[in-house]
Amino acid sequence: MKNHRATTPEVMRLATRVASMYYERSVGQQQIAEQLGLSQAKVSRLLKQAEQLGIVKITVHVPTGVHAEVEARLEEIYGLDECLVVEVNASDLDEDDAVTQALASSVASYLELMVPSLESIAVSSWSSTLLAAVNVMRPTSKGITRHIVQALGGVGQASVQRFATQLTERLAHLSHAEPTFMLAPGIAASPEAKQAIEADAACAQVLNMFDDLSGILMGIGAVTPSRMLRDSANNFTNQDIEELKAAGAVGDACMRFYDANGNPVHTKLEDRIIGIHAHQVLKTRRRIGVAGGRRKFEAIRGALRGHWISTLITDLETATRLIESP
Repeated sequence: MKNHRATTPEVMRLATRVASMYYERSVGQQQIAEQLGLSQAKVSRLLKQAEQLGIVKITVHVPTGVHAEVEARLEEIYGLDECLVVEVNASDLDEDDAVTQALASSVASYLELMVPSLESIAVSSWSSTLLAAVNVMRPTSKGITRHIVQALGGVGQASVQRFATQLTERLAHLSHAEPTFMLAPGIAASPEAKQAIEADAACAQVLNMFDDLSGILMGIGAVTPSRMLRDSANNFTNQDIEELKAAGAVGDACMRFYDANGNPVHTKLEDRIIGIHAHQVLKTRRRIGVAGGRRKFEAIRGALRGHWISTLITDLETATRLIESP
């Protein structure tokens, strides 16, 4: 209040003039300084004074379909860097397909802006949402992206393993980067088979890249396999599922399973997985998780509690439940 009482008419006039030039005529601060014979620091202070004096009142008008308050609340509760919440419109599709369809375009737009700022990005291979997103994604601007790395080996029979490489290859093409493929099964037949495969020089080279990632792009999986995995004739057996459930698993990130609090769960399955390890996921700075729908609620909440993801892209219903039941 002391500053307001001490403000002279000349300062009021000048603050109004500067604010009008900056906000109404879009004149840059440097140009204003040159035109009025002021320093740029003085212009910046006058703009701040204009706000304090009520000359300028800044309001944010939230467009329809943007859920800024929900996103901010999720970021606060779970310590996220960023959250993107998407509406799912009623349709004739089942819930999983409707959520996939709704998330795909938003994920694509997000990736177009985000990917150019990251040098080396791992991408989980078996996510129908991520695959749908890159299929509608436009090429990014030329950035610093050098490598798009397949985070998990192909899973299942050869005729459907193309999905594992298609996602990596297309994202690399769109981001002007080099694709790096994990030319191995996602789930080996035995621990001995896994050790032999990982000892191969080509596989070892990919595994070593996971220690120096700028970001990782992941679908969040429930313990019950998605339709894509069920249809793949994969090595993920009913016995594996029962052992995971018995150990308290609720979901996975890149086939690394965790419990309701996000703590890693260890079963015999872990000894057969070929791909990025849990500690490599968790130490990556940008961990982008994409998932939604009631079937995956527990998996998403567990991933948030365990800090498996730093950025969440999900649907509005799931976001609301996550706020109500953190």
